[in-house]
Amino acid sequence: MKQSLVIVKVGGKIVEESDTLEQLLDDFNAIPGNKLLVHGGGRSATALAEKLGIESHMVDGRRITDAAMLDVVTMVYGGLVNKKIVASLQARGVNAIGLTGTDCNVMMSDIRPVKDIDYGFVGDVKAVNSGFLSSLINQGIIPVLAPLTHDGKGQLLNTNADTIASEAAKALASMFKVTLIYCFEKPGVLLHEDDDNSVIPYISYYDFPRLVQDGTISGGMIPKVQNAFNALQAGVSSVLITKAESLDKLTGTTIAL
Repeated sequence: MKQSLVIVKVGGKIVEESDTLEQLLDDFNAIPGNKLLVHGGGRSATALAEKLGIESHMVDGRRITDAAMLDVVTMVYGGLVNKKIVASLQARGVNAIGLTGTDCNVMMSDIRPVKDIDYGFVGDVKAVNSGFLSSLINQGIIPVLAPLTHDGKGQLLNTNADTIASEAAKALASMFKVTLIYCFEKPGVLLHEDDDNSVIPYISYYDFPRLVQDGTISGGMIPKVQNAFNALQAGVSSVLITKAESLDKLTGTTIAL
């Protein structure tokens, strides 16, 4: 029987505000058994870029990454945010290791081809070093993954953190019974954007196109839900989208095929 593995992706303002991050890490620490953490940090990257006079551009929740922005996200994701989280986990007695996709070849990507939109230095994951990740997990070491990958030829690539979580979950699903949890500042996918009490408890693969078409699911939630379906189709056991404060309750929106 496979051991269980919980993969938690945290993003939004949760990782930028110390109070919410500390509570999230307390709850993450309390999850029993094997676990892995994936983080974003887009707001911090946007804030630093603004200070440096670099304009940010987003399309459907995905960042356009030119050379200057790539430097910014590398500093923020692979440096400041990642190491702050690892240090906080170590303070809780969690033996965590911070990784980007470049470290031990954890994730390789192809640069996204230009179609309607040129995303710049953005990577689409093509390979995951699941053997290395599973060896860490089996040693009781908690991987903390930043949303950066590489092309194997020396080029760093910005990669959506939801995608990092989904690809890690897919790659590890053959070795573990994987639960994937997306945490952010809302209690789940909302029927009405401004009403936190309008959580949609269950979204099926057949609901998704309709909810995108009528605008219920929009912006950054589109790739999040799409990545959830991709993970389920690849053998991940369950996917939940929830509020960071509800990590210990496992309430929110369940994504199912």
